[in-house]
Amino acid sequence: MSDAAVPESIVHYVMRTRESVILDDASAQNAFSFDPYIRRRHARSILCIPLINQAKLIGLLYLENSLTPYVFTPARLTVLKLLASQAAISLENTRLYHDLEKREAKIRRLVDANIFGIFIWDFAGRIIEANEAFLHMINYSREDLVSGRLSWRELTPPEWSDLTERGVVQLTATGILQPYEKEYFRNDRSRIPVLVGSALFEEGQDEGVSFVLDLSEQKRAEDALRLSQAHLAEAQAELAHVTRVTALGELAASIAHEISQPVAAIVTNADAGLRWLSGVSPDLDEAREAIRRITRDGKRAGNVISQMRSLFKKTGTAKDQLDLNEVIEEVVILTESEARRNQVVWRNELAADLPPVLGDRVQLQQVLVNLILNAIEAMASVEDRERVLLVKTQPDEASQVRVTVQDSGTGFDPQNAERIFNAFHTTKAGGMGMGLSISRSIVESHGGRLWARLNDGPGATFQFTIIGTVN
Repeated sequence: MSDAAVPESIVHYVMRTRESVILDDASAQNAFSFDPYIRRRHARSILCIPLINQAKLIGLLYLENSLTPYVFTPARLTVLKLLASQAAISLENTRLYHDLEKREAKIRRLVDANIFGIFIWDFAGRIIEANEAFLHMINYSREDLVSGRLSWRELTPPEWSDLTERGVVQLTATGILQPYEKEYFRNDRSRIPVLVGSALFEEGQDEGVSFVLDLSEQKRAEDALRLSQAHLAEAQAELAHVTRVTALGELAASIAHEISQPVAAIVTNADAGLRWLSGVSPDLDEAREAIRRITRDGKRAGNVISQMRSLFKKTGTAKDQLDLNEVIEEVVILTESEARRNQVVWRNELAADLPPVLGDRVQLQQVLVNLILNAIEAMASVEDRERVLLVKTQPDEASQVRVTVQDSGTGFDPQNAERIFNAFHTTKAGGMGMGLSISRSIVESHGGRLWARLNDGPGATFQFTIIGTVN
């Protein structure tokens, strides 16, 4: 048997149809006589009225009398319906107030959590309310807030005024201002960088709320990162300079030999010229030829010295339009005697239709010197085959120029194909492990890439690309 406190069939009917149910004598046969509650309680008069407010079912009013039938007369029913209407309004208001209190409690928890600054304002500049997080940011007390001395306009530095006024215009138009960076004055007139987002409470009103995030730690981290990057760039430049000097130290003997040859030729041709001019019948044709040879050899020696000086210079990056073949030919002057000393057969395959590239001449020379010296050194111990060094240029896809330096040396461990470009990784007994790392950095700063692979036969191939310029 059901132990319900009300006749469930009547309740369900009223809820479904939103119509009142009046049983003048519930003990007589009716549509709800089967309900266990009615049979158990022997109720005589029953009334169930839906409580409706703005077409919304709020609840039910259930009344019963167990002694007398026909209790709910028309006059009483009118009064009860009026009471039911007021009850529906009261219940709805109670629910709304309860929901409002819950929302206010959630908002208050958010404000009091002080995860970020929150303040309520008006367009005149007055700060009406603020949480402790915001007051702490600007170093003001709650007494300062209560006194009405705080104005977000006065807290805004002059250089931020224009941006702030544009935000006011956006707020007026849309009711929402997306977060943006600005600064506020603290109480001591120092500044705090912040991220601010705002919204109006209601469209057309002049009050709103702003959410403020302190960016001080982020700005300090950004400044520290910039300083660190500047120091790193300076250290890389210094290391690149040391690497160039180290490479040139290895070339010192070869350069001296390369210069001594044209100098000796100049002296020889000068002596010959003097002899042709000192005779009883000076031979002017031979003298002119000797002078031409002096000029040629002087330019050759000057070119060697010029290239050596440019590599020794510790200068910043200056990118110019370059003919990469010319850059290679200049490096050949510095390194060909080292190749001869190591009995290396040098082969150049320089393409005639190369587009010019935009780059730093000295830095690209540094890359080439490093790759060529590494190739020569890789072949130093080879005795069972010819030591061949191939330097090749060719147009590449996407308007790039590819440079290839190939040797017939000992190669490298294929598992180290990428590690050899890591800083301080070296296979040389006295090496620093920086040459290839710096070379890759230089190539990448020119918009290209540098990589290595083993040859099908002996030796290894190093290649890099540089973006060509559009004529």
